[in-house]
Amino acid sequence: EKVKAGIFDGPQIRKLIKDTEFQNSMNTLECAAWKSFVQVVNNFLGNTMAATHARLISTMIEAFQKLGCLMSIKMHYLFSHMEKFPENLGAMSDEQEERFHQDMRQMEERYQGRWDAVMMTDYCWSLKRDNTAAAHTRESKKRRFMP
Repeated sequence: EKVKAGIFDGPQIRKLIKDTEFQNSMNTLECAAWKSFVQVVNNFLGNTMAATHARLISTMIEAFQKLGCLMSIKMHYLFSHMEKFPENLGAMSDEQEERFHQDMRQMEERYQGRWDAVMMTDYCWSLKRDNTAAAHTRESKKRRFMP
């Protein structure tokens, strides 16, 4: 059902990248968009981030806009906050990946499948709240005594 909807996961995308017939079946605009997508996958979404990742993402977005694709809220978030992504973006354990999918499932249920800026903001704040090692700058002005 996900393939019919056009949703692919990592292993399926890697198969498509290796498939030469897939690329040969495209017209020039589609091929340019596909090549820019492959560049982003290899140089940004993997275990290492290329120094030119901002240019690669801009090129990919421009190529998909030439195809008539609109930028989704996920792509807008990625494009607007690229400097916040860690250097080892792809180095994620299976446990962390499962946690992400569980969090996203809860968000989808809460927002009933609507992907919008409010949902993405809520998700980002939930990540910030989950960080137990974060130092808080505000201290309580009240003194508490044990009875």
